[in-house]
Amino acid sequence: MVRSISLKFGLATISVLVADSTALEGRLIADALRKDRGLTVTSAEVTPVILTATTLKPDVAIISEQLQGKPGKGLEVLRELRLAAPGTRTVMLLDCSERGQVVEAFRSGARGIFCRSDPLKMLTRCVHKVHDGQLWISNARFEFLLETLAQAPATRIVNTRGANLLSKREQDVVRWLVEGNSNYEIARKLDLSENTVKNYLFRIFNKLGVSSRVEVIMYAASQRAAGQSIKLEALAARGDTVS
Repeated sequence: MVRSISLKFGLATISVLVADSTALEGRLIADALRKDRGLTVTSAEVTPVILTATTLKPDVAIISEQLQGKPGKGLEVLRELRLAAPGTRTVMLLDCSERGQVVEAFRSGARGIFCRSDPLKMLTRCVHKVHDGQLWISNARFEFLLETLAQAPATRIVNTRGANLLSKREQDVVRWLVEGNSNYEIARKLDLSENTVKNYLFRIFNKLGVSSRVEVIMYAASQRAAGQSIKLEALAARGDTVS
């Protein structure tokens, strides 16, 4: 079941497309979202998810990992959405938070993970965070991603044509960043000032189009899915920021 949803908060409207595995599950999600004022819901068949997305151009799409009774079908849709509706940010809806599904969802372009075991009242917050350009993932699920990516050797960060996106020094900063080093530790290893490391991080974020270290991990994960491997370690839990 596909539901097209608009969440209105004052003058702002967030358009959301929900593709769920069953009508019952779809109703549960719709009921949770209806608790927000200004919510409107329309339904369509699962089959035209991509067509519906390209027509509506939703801000956020919530896609079930299982569609049409087929496990993994939602991941296929997720990857197609990246091309068909590049402006749409996606949340993967999982029946359970298995390591493989979490990692594959982010590799496929998801900006958030929401499991059916999570409190439904958190779904609206998830939509807002993803719409605002943030990531939605629990600490436990984030560990799955880290452990998987940590098994891959570090390499270059490149664009679709294989050209380096970062300078050699920026690559050095990323290399130590992904090993779990703080700004201070990176500065010591590269014989730089801590302020210089911060400046390099700002440049890296700007070049990759991200705003946090966690998002660098997502960027690398998507590259690895395309045959590019990189080892990354997040410092978000340590509260180590650019500023």
